[in-house]
Amino acid sequence: MALPGLERLLEVCQRLNLGLETSLPAREPLKAGSLLEGLPFDPVLASVYSRLGHAAFATEVRCWVLTQSTDTARDLERTNKSWREDWWEELGTPVIVFGGSTFTYATVPDLADTWGRQPVVRVDTYEFEPKVMPVASNVDRFFDSYSRFLESLVAHPRYQESGETELTFPWDATDLLARDERLVELMRAGRFDSLMRNAMTSDVTRRWFAMVIGTSV
Repeated sequence: MALPGLERLLEVCQRLNLGLETSLPAREPLKAGSLLEGLPFDPVLASVYSRLGHAAFATEVRCWVLTQSTDTARDLERTNKSWREDWWEELGTPVIVFGGSTFTYATVPDLADTWGRQPVVRVDTYEFEPKVMPVASNVDRFFDSYSRFLESLVAHPRYQESGETELTFPWDATDLLARDERLVELMRAGRFDSLMRNAMTSDVTRRWFAMVIGTSV
């Protein structure tokens, strides 16, 4: 599977000297449709893990880490087992966790499209109730949006003057996420409503949501 979003993210990290770490894939990585904690593994993630066993993108600024799955470390499997036990009931919908840093990013198998590609959500578990925000219609689109966010971050006057990073994803990426037509379609149709029930208690999140889908609060 072609992964232009991943290729763009790798290129942006290198071109802008943002830092990049990668490792070789496992000799037998998880395949599309194979079961991970009883869930079908996303075909885009399967293509990613056929190329990379682990990655840390933009290590100098807003680092984002692809959960490791190599011959020597099966963190992907271990992490998802833990999530099934600790968070699925709270979320109300099963997810496949595949990376993050301060927050966790996961795919939602129940919302897969015709080709099996699963949308991506960001999950904040730092409070008692997990807060979910949709960020992409599929994993490669997430990589594309994140690469463009990094370009915006580096171009920001504050970063240019002092190297300080003022922008955050996805709060400061509404214009980028709005270009993801499939994501906007799912959001407008209410497909993320049950997952977002905790996040949408916040006025800030409701305004962010409205900006992405192009409506007023």
